[in-house]
Amino acid sequence: MEQVEKASGIGIGAYISKHIREYGLLFALIAIMIFFQIVTGGVLLRPVNITNLFLQNSYIIIMALGMLMVIVAGHIDLSVGSVMGFVGAFAAVMIVQWDMPVIVAVIASLACGAAIGAAQGYFVAYWKIPSFIVTLAGMLVFRGLSLWLLAGQSVGPFPASFQSLANGFIPDPFGADKPNMLAMLVGIATVLILIWLGLRTRARNTRYGIEDEPFGLFVARNAIVAAALLFVTWKLAWFRGLPNVMLSMVVLTVIYVFITERTTLGRRVYAVGGNAKAAKLSGIRTERLTFLTFVNMGFLAALGGLVYAARLNTATPKAGFAVELDVIAAVFIGGASMAGGSGKIVGAVVGAFIMGVMNNGMSIMGIGIDYQQVIKGLVLLAAVFFDVYNKNKEA
Repeated sequence: MEQVEKASGIGIGAYISKHIREYGLLFALIAIMIFFQIVTGGVLLRPVNITNLFLQNSYIIIMALGMLMVIVAGHIDLSVGSVMGFVGAFAAVMIVQWDMPVIVAVIASLACGAAIGAAQGYFVAYWKIPSFIVTLAGMLVFRGLSLWLLAGQSVGPFPASFQSLANGFIPDPFGADKPNMLAMLVGIATVLILIWLGLRTRARNTRYGIEDEPFGLFVARNAIVAAALLFVTWKLAWFRGLPNVMLSMVVLTVIYVFITERTTLGRRVYAVGGNAKAAKLSGIRTERLTFLTFVNMGFLAALGGLVYAARLNTATPKAGFAVELDVIAAVFIGGASMAGGSGKIVGAVVGAFIMGVMNNGMSIMGIGIDYQQVIKGLVLLAAVFFDVYNKNKEA
């Protein structure tokens, strides 16, 4: 082991200290799940509750992907909850009251969300109005429009095809018996792909002389992730298998990881957030990138609104209320910097799961919403404090 550590050029302790935020997130999620599993008497990790965790937090995770891009670019979007509620109301009116085909209503709703993002991004990017002000105005405008569109009433129910966006499950081609073999095979395949990608990245880093994590830590981290994935898919297999919305989340996460870590566009967004003036002087079209991040956020907020409405099977005037706080908190807990320029998609997803597990666990324990808000606020404050402390220590 010592020879492996020397070959990597850095010891395990020093490497963990250098990447404390990434490893801290993983260990924090595991510790929180173990804690709530104990205090809830084993309810947290029952198959039905694990499935509910994915269903209940799907729209938060979807919007956290877009919020990370906005925050990395050095901005904030306070309107996502209101946009989510407005788009859900818009879809309900089209489907239930106007009797439009579901696919047409879905496409129109996503286009509406992108247009809202474009409108807000235009003022932020090209008129240099602070995103806080623009999106605060958007939050008020679209909250009011939701009330107007629904006339203060709930609209529903939706047809089964629309409900399947959030409540449907992928059919098992191997039969309806338990365990769900498709879920098990997907879990095994995912683990093998992640290990293969990790080994390939490690080999590439070694070939180019890039400092990599110690081999022992690499093995331990992958073993923990693999065990967690296999455990979750095993639990899902004993309920109803893989939810449709889980597939959507995984696909979107993979796409955004690729964009942020493997493309020029992603690297430029980080450059804009790190130093907008330097990025502009280097030839990056900073205004266009800022505009696109808000278009992207609007699109994902619309998708989150559709998922939320489909899960509730109705659109309500209060849908999306204060959701922006959970989305922003998930991104900051996941390691994004307040100053922009840093943060990872996987971190945002883990941060969303931490928030989701806390919400679910405290609800099972019967903790009131008042105390839940206090606890979540303290967790967010601790995450931001940790980020500031690390930056000051590095300086």
